[in-house]
Amino acid sequence: MRALIVFAHPNRKSLNGAFLEKTLKGLEANPDISEVEILDLYKENFDFALRFDENRRRRDMHRDPYMASYRNQLTRADLIIYIYPIWWGRPPAILLGYFDRLMATEFAYRYHPGKIMPEGLLKGKQVICISTMKGPSLYPALWLGNAHKMLMRKALFNFVGIKKVKFLQWGDMEGRDGKRMKALVRTEKVLTDLKARTA
Repeated sequence: MRALIVFAHPNRKSLNGAFLEKTLKGLEANPDISEVEILDLYKENFDFALRFDENRRRRDMHRDPYMASYRNQLTRADLIIYIYPIWWGRPPAILLGYFDRLMATEFAYRYHPGKIMPEGLLKGKQVICISTMKGPSLYPALWLGNAHKMLMRKALFNFVGIKKVKFLQWGDMEGRDGKRMKALVRTEKVLTDLKARTA
């Protein structure tokens, strides 16, 4: 199973960087993982702005040469792991822009005549979202209606055909060393025990 880690935090020495290291450690200990690739969006200075004009049409996004290597990364991967903080109830703009530019029609999904819903073209992949936030763990559910998870699962991943999606959403991550360590250990174990998708 080939894994792609998409890291969306500006500081590798941050708590999110620690989650990246634990993720790598877990994947290295997993016998089902054959290859691991890391995409550090900030380090790569990824251009997340989506632009359209008369020469750059939205329907041609699946052929955008700037995104070719990112499309190839995603195509190769069986498992995609996103590591990011929750800012203002959502992932960072750089990660959302990555989705905006990458998940293009004719690459991630395709409409068929006479059908309302498109066909997802990324079937067979699985996703794990690892996110951190300063606020309490129950904040997204109680105040935001789990908008972040619902958006990512239904409006994004399910739409493009990815049905196996797991969230490791860690709250209370500032000023609580014990809680942070438990979250890091749990994350490593999840990645170590993860099995290859069989269906």
